[in-house]
Amino acid sequence: MNRREFNTRLAVFSGLGLGFASGLVPFSASAAAWPTTAFDAENVEDAMNALYGTTSTEMSDAISFKAPDIAENGAVVPVSIIADIDNVDSVALLVPENPSPLAVTFEVANPSRTTVGTRIKMGKTSPLIALVRADGKLYRADSKEVKVTIGGCGG
Repeated sequence: MNRREFNTRLAVFSGLGLGFASGLVPFSASAAAWPTTAFDAENVEDAMNALYGTTSTEMSDAISFKAPDIAENGAVVPVSIIADIDNVDSVALLVPENPSPLAVTFEVANPSRTTVGTRIKMGKTSPLIALVRADGKLYRADSKEVKVTIGGCGG
C-alpha cells in the first residue's frame, strides 16, 4: 500500500468512525444492508433474482437514460436514470458485459419523478439496463450501447 492510498483510507475510516460515534451516520447505513449476493452475481438474471426475487419485468417508456455514446475511459462512465413513475422505492443499474453486472442500486426516499446519477466502471462496450421497482412491480428499460474505448474493470 502506498502513502496516498494509506492516507485516503485513514481519512475515510476516521470520518466514518466520527460519524458513527456522533450519530450522524446511522448504523443502518452499514454493510448489513449491502446486497452481497446481487453484486457477486455473474449474469443479469442472477443479479435480478438476488436483488428483487424475480426476473419478471415490464418494459417502460417512462424510464430514460443519460449516458455518453462513447466512453473514452471505461473506469468513469457518467450515467443518470430518470424514472417518471410514481411510488418508486428502488432503482438499479446493470451492465451485462461486466464481470459483475450489477453496477449500482439506490433505495429511493422521494418516490415521484426519481432521478439518480453516478459514475460506473464498464469493462467493454455494453448496453445498460435500468430496473425500477414501484408499487411492487419491476419495470425495465434498456439503453443504447455505450461504446468503451479504454477498458475500465479488467474485462
